[in-house]
Amino acid sequence: MAPSEATSTPDLHYAIRSAAEEAGAKAVAVAFHDYGSRTAWCLEGDRSFHAASTIKVAVLAVVYALIDEGEISPLSRLHVRNRFASAADGSPYRVGAGRDANAAVHAQRGKTMRIGDLAHHMITTSSNLATNLLLDLAGVERARELLDRMQVTGVDLRRGVEDEKAFEAGINNRVTAAGLVSLFRAIHEGEHHSEESRDAMLETLHAQEFRSAIPAGVPDGTRVAHKTGEISTVSHDAGIVTPSGGDSYVLAVLTEWEPDNGSRRETIARISRLVYDHLDAVAALEQVEGEGDDE
Repeated sequence: MAPSEATSTPDLHYAIRSAAEEAGAKAVAVAFHDYGSRTAWCLEGDRSFHAASTIKVAVLAVVYALIDEGEISPLSRLHVRNRFASAADGSPYRVGAGRDANAAVHAQRGKTMRIGDLAHHMITTSSNLATNLLLDLAGVERARELLDRMQVTGVDLRRGVEDEKAFEAGINNRVTAAGLVSLFRAIHEGEHHSEESRDAMLETLHAQEFRSAIPAGVPDGTRVAHKTGEISTVSHDAGIVTPSGGDSYVLAVLTEWEPDNGSRRETIARISRLVYDHLDAVAALEQVEGEGDDE
């Protein structure tokens, strides 16, 4: 699809469904909010998925809300330990170093790390240990309360990561595409955080190291502040996309697969491009119509 080719909403629905079906996805959900046209759109936007690591964005928003409340500081130091209580029965569990995407935090066990550095590791390299340390600091109930205050919907934060007993008991973090859009909008629009905290969160999200999903589908020069999430049966990406010289939009792409399907990230990148081209065409059409009105 050429960037200049306008697409209608039914066309976009069809193109996204086709891309997902061709790749073998079991389910797909997409939502976006476009600041340029001031429009929102979704496909299966309220369908619930296992959150995987996208839930770490909720933890990030909560941590910076606590910073703004004056309860903690990004320079405060937290003891690095690897022992947590299961949400299922309170029994202890640990984050396996071999299953974590980040070894740097594990290397600091028994020492202390700054809260701001833990937040950075949690997002940029998706550290599970950093996530659990920060969620333990906030507390699940307090975190849920703060997300409600931010008017984030469709993001159900219930436990830390790698809590196998909770997983087996059906206690899981879950998200919808529309919910992740509401979360990223809360961060981007900055109504519930200080300007300093907003800027710090966006800087961290821009530094995400896994770039093969939404960022791979947009042209060079496009900035993407985002967070991926992947386990054996789901692959997601969500974030704030800012085209060079254009208006930002918030996009969430959630997908479900048979285990070990190798097309998942490429499919999210393809859907990312479909949305980018659609919004680019909408912006071009609005510009033409605006020039006509001037005449």
